[in-house]
Order: sequence, then C-alpha cells, then structure tokens
Amino acid sequence: MASDTISSDTTEDMRAAAHSFMTASVAPKYSYNFSWLGRPIIQYPQDIVAMQELIWKTQPDLIIETGIAHGGSLIFSASMLELNAICGGNPEASVLGIDIDIRAHNRVEIEKHPLYRRIAMIEGSSIDPAVIEQVRAAAKDKKSVLVCLDSNHTHDHVLAELEAYGDLVTVSSYCVVFDTFIEDVPAGSYPDRPWDKGANPKTAVHEWLKSHPEFEIDMSIDERLLISVAPHGYLKRMR
Repeated sequence: MASDTISSDTTEDMRAAAHSFMTASVAPKYSYNFSWLGRPIIQYPQDIVAMQELIWKTQPDLIIETGIAHGGSLIFSASMLELNAICGGNPEASVLGIDIDIRAHNRVEIEKHPLYRRIAMIEGSSIDPAVIEQVRAAAKDKKSVLVCLDSNHTHDHVLAELEAYGDLVTVSSYCVVFDTFIEDVPAGSYPDRPWDKGANPKTAVHEWLKSHPEFEIDMSIDERLLISVAPHGYLKRMR
C-alpha cells in the first residue's frame, strides 16, 4: 500500500539531489534560461512560484526590489499585482526597483512594456542615504509592503540593505533575500565576483536576525522548494 507521506529517507535523498543540482547549476548559469512576459528574469522556477504565492498571500500595496538587471523580476511583480487587482486587490499597487546602473537598453524595454504603469525605478546605490530616503517616502502609509533584496551579494552590502529596508516590511509580510545559496556551494564558485562562501547574503541574514527578533526564517518555504537560490532567505515579519 502506497504511503501518503514522503519517508524521511526519501526526503534526505531529495535534499541531497537538490543540493547537487544547485551546485552543478552555478557554472552554466542555469537561472539565465528563463524570462517573464518577454524579459529575462534570472531566477529559478521554484523561487518564481514561491514569490507568486507570497504576493497573493500578502497582497502588497508596494513591492520594493533592489537589483533590476533586465527587468524580468519587476515585470513579474507587476504582473502579479495586476492579477491581484483583477481579483479584488489594490488597483494602485506598484513595484519600486532600485539599481546602481540601469542600462539604457534595459530601461527602454521596461518602459515600453504594457505593465510599466505599475513600475517606478530609481538609479543609484540601494544603500545610498538619498536613495533610502526616496524609498522610505514611497513606502510611507502603505498597508502591506514586501521587500526583495537581489543586488550586490556581499555580506556588508546585504546587511546594509537589511538595516535600510527591513523595518519597511509590514507585519505578516516578507523580506526575501536572494542568493543566500552562495554559502551552500563550494568556495570559489564565483571567481569573478566579490562574494564567496563565508561572506554573502546568508551570512548577512544570520547576523541581522540576531538583533531583529521580529523576523523569522520561514523554513516551510525551504522545505517545499528544495531547489532555491534563497535558502534561509524567506524572512517573515512576525510582529
């Protein structure tokens, strides 16, 4: 008779297989295989689905995203807010993207997209005090705010982003810190980047959480996804 649950042995096998896949997927840049409504999104499908669930669950009035790249994540968030609105959510909900360098060709493609009406962008460092002030002004009086951190993945930068934007997250919503899996793959996996094992988004998350007990890692998301760039990165504000 078939079991209704996955055995502990099978679960461990799945975790091991997922870790092997994540490790093997770094060098060939697996996350670059996907797009959302015409724009490269540079995410793993599992995290895209998880974000859809969170956006539906939290019904954000504002989604703040650090890191824009080609704009796929902005378009994704805008499309989810559009669906929320169709289903009775806030018709004015919007996405605010921040990037230190918004490439001209990417800006053109984002601005001509049909969902651009839900998007605003700020060019500048996400930890620049002037940029932080603009973001905080945009978040003022919003009832539900979701934050996604996906720019410079060094420990110090992510920690500074968490300090700058963590308190903007509303109770029961999330701060999602991407690329925490850098800590879980072999050292030297990113030879051309200033981040590595021991100093990355996951190390920043764990340091920040020591002084922010109002947030907890939502381990249920990790357990369901298995394949994810953000293990320990789905942070729920509890109070």
